This record gives sequence, structure tokens and C-alpha cells, in this order.
Amino acid sequence: QVQLVESGGGLVQAGGSLRLTCAASGRTFSSYNMGWFRQAPGKEREFVAAITWSGLRKYYADSVKGRFTVSRDNGEKTVYLQMNSLKPEDTAVYYCAADPNWSGNFDYVLPDTYDYWGQGTQVTVSS
Repeated sequence: QVQLVESGGGLVQAGGSLRLTCAASGRTFSSYNMGWFRQAPGKEREFVAAITWSGLRKYYADSVKGRFTVSRDNGEKTVYLQMNSLKPEDTAVYYCAADPNWSGNFDYVLPDTYDYWGQGTQVTVSS
């Protein structure tokens, strides 16, 4: 079992930056693949970024590639999402999620891959 708590959201002007933090509890965090998703009003939850348990592989949605960076600190049980050059279309509630990696097959785009979710943090980008 793992609990996830996101923080770092807020209101920022277009072109600005934010860093989201996802703090995890649980002894096996270092074996979990982690993902970030977002959901805007009236839209489905969409994949943003993911990182494997080792941190060696990172994946990004095309819409954020080159602007967002995902990283993790297994010692601190924390995952980060650095968001630069923010755009109004990045406005959404951002969620982190954990995949226990039982199958060894990390289908990172699909929400169903992840067993644990945080409560979300609001990011609002003004134009």
C-alpha cells in the first residue's frame, strides 16, 4: 500500500514555471513506476509524464515534451514534475500515480496501469 500527496500547484502566468512534488509513503516506493496525469474541466484524464522505478527511463506526452521534466528521489520517496514554459492549455488538476510493477510491463500511458493515486493539485496558467 502506498499513499501519494501532491503539492506545488498554483497560479502562474504563461511562460512561467512550477515544480510539482509527489510525496509517497510505503516501504516499497523504490520499486514503483510513477506517472503524472492531468485532467482539465470537461476533459478526460490524460497522460503527462512517467518514470520507471530506477529513474533510468522517462516518458512524456508530445504536448509537454521539451518543457516538462520528470525526476525522482527514491531515498526521499518523492517524484517531481518540473514544468517550464507553461501555457494556458496546461491548466488542469495534476495527479501523480504509482504502478507497483508486478507485471514488469509498464504501459505508462494508461491510467489503469496505476493502482494508487494522489488527490491532485491545481495548476492554473493565465494568458
